[in-house]
Amino acid sequence: MRLWYRDRLQKAVLATFTGTFAFAFSLLRSIESASVPDLGVTLAGVAVAVSLVLLLIYLNRFTHSLRPVAVAELVARMGETVFTGGAAAIRGAAPRGAGAGAVPSDGSVLQIRTVRGGAIQAFDVPGLIAEAARHECVFVVTRLIGDFVPPGTVLVEVRGGTSRPDPKRVNGFIALGAERTIEQDPAFALRVLVDIAIRALSPAVNDPTTAVQVINYIEWFLHTVGTTRLPGRYVLADRGGDARLVLPGRDWDNYLELAVCEIRDYGGSSVQICRRLRAMLDGLLDALPPPQHPAVRTQLLLLQEAVEREFTDPARRSLAEQADHQGIGGQHPPVTGIRTIPGPPA
Repeated sequence: MRLWYRDRLQKAVLATFTGTFAFAFSLLRSIESASVPDLGVTLAGVAVAVSLVLLLIYLNRFTHSLRPVAVAELVARMGETVFTGGAAAIRGAAPRGAGAGAVPSDGSVLQIRTVRGGAIQAFDVPGLIAEAARHECVFVVTRLIGDFVPPGTVLVEVRGGTSRPDPKRVNGFIALGAERTIEQDPAFALRVLVDIAIRALSPAVNDPTTAVQVINYIEWFLHTVGTTRLPGRYVLADRGGDARLVLPGRDWDNYLELAVCEIRDYGGSSVQICRRLRAMLDGLLDALPPPQHPAVRTQLLLLQEAVEREFTDPARRSLAEQADHQGIGGQHPPVTGIRTIPGPPA
């Protein structure tokens, strides 16, 4: 629904219809018994025609965009864009010089608490860096973006400095809202993809094929994340190269666990899901650098344990243990240990 009410085409359609009705209604005041504004009527007719064309285009797009796979592709693209953009910004704001990334650990620490509660939606990074530079201090953010914080939570710790920053002003650089958004939170895009997959795996829906299609985009997103260095803590500098802002972040293990854990738990009894997850994890091992491999192997071990727990029959377990990029129906080695059923006598 969030993607739907933010759609620009929908806003254009509503604006065109509203403008057409407003123009036509105001045109009624110019109509008299002896004269009719031909130009105005013509413009109103053209506006109605344009509105109808836009409506048909919007309905066609809306019906196609409601498909879970279409939503998954859109969310994955948004998450990838936010992730790559954020990674580039962090690299560009890295401290320069020997010891430039050091954060003061001694002396008094000023704690800035939030006045109201809500989900952390975004940080005004340039504003926070400029404010810290003005007071010659370092802001250390204590909570991850996407966290829900109650009123009175310590959001920022101020280390060092020549003057005391205004807590109200610092709070103004942090956006709190009713729910998480993707704008600065690529992990929320992954969270949405996982939610779509596990809803498809619900016993009330029982649609593992849709879940497999969503896993395709989860794998795409993980390949982007896995090729980026994720220290889990980011130090950003001002224009002079001095450290001014420290942000907590997620590492590769966090992203991978978010992507696999619940799908494995809810789809562990589905041969199709087990095979697709194994293919995804095997592909990550093949494509990602060695530092990312331990987390992937851990998830492979947990998947193997889930398969052994769910499939007690050796033949079905052997089938579920195979990697298949299509879940069922893709390329896979021959299965051994399956008892053949004799055919009718010749």
